[in-house]
Amino acid sequence: MKNSLTAIAALLIPVMGISLASPSYAADKLNLLIMGEDADRDTVPRNSRVFKRVLDALSNQLHDEGFDVFDETAVTLEKFAQGRVRRTDAELIDIARTIKRPPIDVTVMFAIYASKRETSYTTKVKTRIAGRLLQVQTGQRLGNFEVESPKQWNAPVDCPRECILEVVGKNSKIIASDVGSVLAEKLANLVDDGSTSTSKSGGSGLAQGYTLIFEGFSTDDMLDAEEYFVVFRGYKTHRPMYSSRTRSEIWYETTSGSARLTRNLNKMFDRLDISARVAFSGNEYTINKVGRRKSRQ
Repeated sequence: MKNSLTAIAALLIPVMGISLASPSYAADKLNLLIMGEDADRDTVPRNSRVFKRVLDALSNQLHDEGFDVFDETAVTLEKFAQGRVRRTDAELIDIARTIKRPPIDVTVMFAIYASKRETSYTTKVKTRIAGRLLQVQTGQRLGNFEVESPKQWNAPVDCPRECILEVVGKNSKIIASDVGSVLAEKLANLVDDGSTSTSKSGGSGLAQGYTLIFEGFSTDDMLDAEEYFVVFRGYKTHRPMYSSRTRSEIWYETTSGSARLTRNLNKMFDRLDISARVAFSGNEYTINKVGRRKSRQ
């Protein structure tokens, strides 16, 4: 039975639109959101001119490398309070996950540290920018980064906090450009690793994780369906999380985008002659089987 289903699935792949030779769908681009971590009182707050200079430099660097970078204020203007400082990680992640237009794939979360060392004749100022890349919907860390100023900058003796920020601000663009270059390289490596197999599959090249919840599907239904979704373009791996007679939850990883995955699921049910309702939000699919009355003699 399994072998025959596998053979049928292989024959139907071109019909379902997941042929490796099909160029009909363009690849998705990653949507990036840059957010500042300033909950630590030792970091530069996001309402500082230093923060804004670093943010602009990071955005420009990633934009020039071909990534789609969205402005946090612009995409959160209507439904979120503006101007908040000293925000926690939980707040930042919740904001990124809540944004739907456009959906955010990866957040760049960074913090700016400025320290000083006083001497009898001058003040030595040093800057460090640290942060991480986070896949928004799954919470997976895609890499950390940390860049320090190449040298200590001189400031006047008895230089208070505002004085320190002024010195850092004048030189922040240099170090921020270095950080942007590092981030662009990390992201490019992540995307390019899967670009060969996904450039024509409606995917970005970065593996995404989805939760597939099947409601009302029998064990036989799930065995038939599994023969199909393991051969979808961009498929990486899947793992059952819960299974009963009428409900199954599966963790599914693919480099294809959500649009391609939705199309393939709908075509799969059409081929299996199963009536199902597919709903999608965030990274979760809820798939309800529409029951049909059985005829009995």
